[in-house]
Amino acid sequence: MNTTALETIQAAFPGVPCDSTVESVVLTVQPDQLEQTLSKLKNDPALNYGLLLDVTVVDYLEYPDKQEARFAVVYVLRNWESNLLLHVRIPVADPEAGVPSASKFWGSAIWGEREAYDQYGIQFNGHPDLRRILNHWQFEGHPLRKDYPIEKGQICYETDSLEKEIKARLAVNKVDETVMEDINTEIMYLNLGPSHPATHGAIRILTALDGETILANVNEIGYLHRGFEKTAENRTYNQVIPLTDRLNYCSSLMNNIAYAKAVESFLGVEITERAKFMRVILGEFYRILDHLVCLAANLVDMGGLTNYWYLYNQKEASYDFISRLCGARLTSSFTRIGGMYRDFYEGWEAEMEAQLKDIEQGVNDSLALVLKNRIVHDRTQGVCVMPADKALSYGYTGPCLRASGVPFDLRKDNPYYYYETFDFTIPVGSKGDIYDRMMIRYEEMFQSISIIRQAMKQIPKGPVTVDDGQVALPAKDQVYSKIEGLANHFKLVFEGVQVPKGEWYDSYEAANGELGFYFVSDGSGQPYKCKVRPPCFYMMGGFHEMVEGEMIADAVINLGSINIIGGELDR
Repeated sequence: MNTTALETIQAAFPGVPCDSTVESVVLTVQPDQLEQTLSKLKNDPALNYGLLLDVTVVDYLEYPDKQEARFAVVYVLRNWESNLLLHVRIPVADPEAGVPSASKFWGSAIWGEREAYDQYGIQFNGHPDLRRILNHWQFEGHPLRKDYPIEKGQICYETDSLEKEIKARLAVNKVDETVMEDINTEIMYLNLGPSHPATHGAIRILTALDGETILANVNEIGYLHRGFEKTAENRTYNQVIPLTDRLNYCSSLMNNIAYAKAVESFLGVEITERAKFMRVILGEFYRILDHLVCLAANLVDMGGLTNYWYLYNQKEASYDFISRLCGARLTSSFTRIGGMYRDFYEGWEAEMEAQLKDIEQGVNDSLALVLKNRIVHDRTQGVCVMPADKALSYGYTGPCLRASGVPFDLRKDNPYYYYETFDFTIPVGSKGDIYDRMMIRYEEMFQSISIIRQAMKQIPKGPVTVDDGQVALPAKDQVYSKIEGLANHFKLVFEGVQVPKGEWYDSYEAANGELGFYFVSDGSGQPYKCKVRPPCFYMMGGFHEMVEGEMIADAVINLGSINIIGGELDR
């Protein structure tokens, strides 16, 4: 924990309860103090918490320790320039009375607070569009409350027209329908999705069009929502790992690593040196796979089928290597709390190097078709621009934030697993258009290849799991031959890793950006709460800002450029 950050917050807010956890300062304020507090945190240059990462709620109904109120709203803020984390915690006794909305300060609060309202029923006063987002509009109740039964399902019988919402966007954009009539035409309303190949998944994009120009846009998500967080509350910490595979399934192992790293950070577990290098090598390999899929699909949206095969063939071939290592191609479940499932097999270095060379060839072949292609340039340069200030406001991270000119990357700014020792650069864009978002990913693949090769040279010998019976399963020979080993194995499998009481947030630089986990532990082997901070959720929240005023065909390729993955978006 940065003690200077804690002292700075205490000095800025004298008399306000302030504490710390892992790498975060925790500031507890009352609802009537919230707006003033958030305004100062964002606008005071000495504080500069300009990035609202996530909004969540904790329901303390079944928590063993008495709390001030049943609910608490938590805003996770980051000063990205100094890489300082802050939790603003607001006790809420009456969810109907709620708290003031933070949407006047950050665009990311619009979707973040909608999710908190949807899942927990907390009112956010002054919110411009407070309605459900992950659960359908006919859903009754709030599923992440502790008294909502996990087995209860609800069916949607009628689609939501979104007429009110799209007309509200037209009003915000100062489009008068009578003006359209004066030029002898009418506004046309067009749905892309939810079942549509260009949406890269089940997403509904509703547009109001003047010819092919988008006048207004609203989006509906949640079609792939499977209740990750509710399910996690009913599993042990290790049993949640296979669920994380299904977040961003294009880079599944990165989700495994991010989740395990978050739990280990609070436990104070230092994984073995070899396990750290394995996580770097495999994490960067999966970053490459994710970017290959993103760029291949994006170029198909522009009609570049040859590019698709140059890139996607290499991604497909990489799964042969992954399947030999993990026993699965797409969803690996390869990490464990305290290390890795198992070690690399004999001869993996040669196979990895061969695969990296093939990827380099495929990426270079693709770039040869793109770099001087007039059609690609016309379709992508200066199109769907997201300026840096808006990108930060909407909670953008990862390649999409760096494409807008903000050089923030957790691997450099808050390094873990020896990233500070590797020689690599962070590519940064200049305009924040589709072209920048594509080219950032091309360059990141070359940087990831360089990191992998450096890590392969440095990886030490040794175990891949910590020698700690409180965290890691004992060796099989101990389980089969000694009663102590058998009992240890039994308790870890059935009761899970016992995590001390507390609340914390930890994050990881995943392929799409900052993948974070907000945990609450009640001291048992199951998470009392496990909230995912999905990178593409907040990028989709700013999608309308990028496409309004552009052409309908541009919206299609813009969606590909921000790399929306349904499992991560909806959870």
